[in-house]
Amino acid sequence: MVKRFLSINFGRELTLTDQPIIEIKLTSEFQRKVRNLAKKYRKVRLDLQPILEQLQAGHLLGDRISGIDAEVWKLRIKNSDIQKGKSGGYRLIYWFSSSTSIVLIDMYSKSEQEDIEVADIMRIISSFKDRA
Repeated sequence: MVKRFLSINFGRELTLTDQPIIEIKLTSEFQRKVRNLAKKYRKVRLDLQPILEQLQAGHLLGDRISGIDAEVWKLRIKNSDIQKGKSGGYRLIYWFSSSTSIVLIDMYSKSEQEDIEVADIMRIISSFKDRA
């Protein structure tokens, strides 16, 4: 098994294994949110690691968000720093932008943010496309 590293620009590297099927890209919004979450929840990177590995292996996780033309998904992730399970954990919003690419759009703690508006998702995608 070959070990690789995916640096997602919030101060640490996440170890990913094997050859990826899907390339994972990050929006600046996602990077900022994870950095801020890491200040409050020390295990956020550990909680995110297995999800990134599954996404890179080509698994589509979570529920598709309706009302958006793009293929955008919302996934519940357990927060190991609190004892509320997935329902009180994190939400990861990601966009299946092509058959070989996923863009991580946003991540937030359910205890700090109730939901994300479709307009906000579309704004982040549009901003990402403009920078790409």
